[in-house]
Amino acid sequence: MESKDWVIVSVQDSGIGIKEENIPYLFDRFYRVDDARHQEVEGTGLGLAIVKQVVDLHEGKIEVESKWNEGTGFKISLPK
Repeated sequence: MESKDWVIVSVQDSGIGIKEENIPYLFDRFYRVDDARHQEVEGTGLGLAIVKQVVDLHEGKIEVESKWNEGTGFKISLPK
């Protein structure tokens, strides 16, 4: 995959991160990490599932990298 053939969007935060065991489920509809369920954070667990579906429809790729207590990053690659 040559970068000249792709548009790449990266997003990084410095939040609490996501535990490694939760990463495989992040793009499942209605999935919310256990830690998020116990906080007063609203959400349905649909956001990342929708993003993944849109990326897939455009034959792209989405990657996630996270370190607990350090933050999370997402990289979306879409063909030009």
